[in-house]
Amino acid sequence: MIRTARAAALAVACLGFAASWPAQAEAPVKRIRGTIASVDGNTVSIKPRTGEAVTVRLGDGVRVAGASAAKLTDIQPDSYIGTAATPQPDGTLKALEVAVFAPSMRGTGDGHYPWDLEKENTMTNGAVGAVTGTTNRTVTVTYAGGQKTITVPDDVPVVALAPADASLIKPGARVVAFTRADASGTAVADRLVVGQNGTVPPM
Repeated sequence: MIRTARAAALAVACLGFAASWPAQAEAPVKRIRGTIASVDGNTVSIKPRTGEAVTVRLGDGVRVAGASAAKLTDIQPDSYIGTAATPQPDGTLKALEVAVFAPSMRGTGDGHYPWDLEKENTMTNGAVGAVTGTTNRTVTVTYAGGQKTITVPDDVPVVALAPADASLIKPGARVVAFTRADASGTAVADRLVVGQNGTVPPM
């Protein structure tokens, strides 16, 4: 079973990851964040930061992105990024985390919409138009229909995201599972962001 899941994930990644990763309007109803406790075929047990472990079934053709450690300097003009952020009194946003997408994932989740990392925060995915400053860096992010100015403090976690296969789905890995409930109420994941080499996906 796990070989089947891995093969399906790798095949989908090779066919064009960005095109298969839906925008927010098509997003699953729940994101489950935590550490993979166990893997049994196409069933994964995820232990959240608080509370009991959650059983998640891997959907057919589950799509996987690997998250690895990155730096602020990896954000360059025309980089495609996603950032959860909180609104500031002057109308700008203050980043809580930043994900720098691989070129093949350009266009992933393009837009500006509510997010659930913290209370009243948002997610903005788009292309970086300009980068200014050295300590508290400010970036302009342009997406279909708009643009946001976002400050990225030095202590904000930054990760690089790239298409991966299901070999990353193993006990001890940190994960964000994008899920929907099936008819029985079981959480079914069609997309996973999995940390590599101890990286914690901050989104």
